[in-house]
Amino acid sequence: MNNEGIEIRVADPEDIFSIYEISTLCFPISWSITSIKGELTSNTHARYVAAVENGAVVGFAGLWIIVDEGHITNVAVHPDFRRKGIGALLMDKLMSMSKNENLIGLTLEVRKSNLSAQNLYKQFGFIEEGVRRNYYSDNGEDAIIMWNHYL
Repeated sequence: MNNEGIEIRVADPEDIFSIYEISTLCFPISWSITSIKGELTSNTHARYVAAVENGAVVGFAGLWIIVDEGHITNVAVHPDFRRKGIGALLMDKLMSMSKNENLIGLTLEVRKSNLSAQNLYKQFGFIEEGVRRNYYSDNGEDAIIMWNHYL
């Protein structure tokens, strides 16, 4: 796992198309360019970070702050850059941002079949606390609800 040379920084509007491209490669149902633009430019509850290598965005992660809790919206790494620890770097940054925002917990939904993502989240103290049945509209897959209450 070599993540040397990877910078994690706050995402900005110049990253919209790179984030969209990664989103379409990583998720069966991608957010639209318009949605991503809104997240980065006008959603005051949103916080997004980008993983950058040699000037190119290779991953991103985001969360929404809702009162004193955070909802992780997505964590994605370009398929060509996986297995380098970038997902862990992104999660680490979200965790530190959450502490700086004085959040008391973080939650997320993850596909029941996405065991690698579930294992990543468990490394950061997330535990399974529920299921959203038929959550994903592309195939009706259940989502596992995970929480970290120990920020």
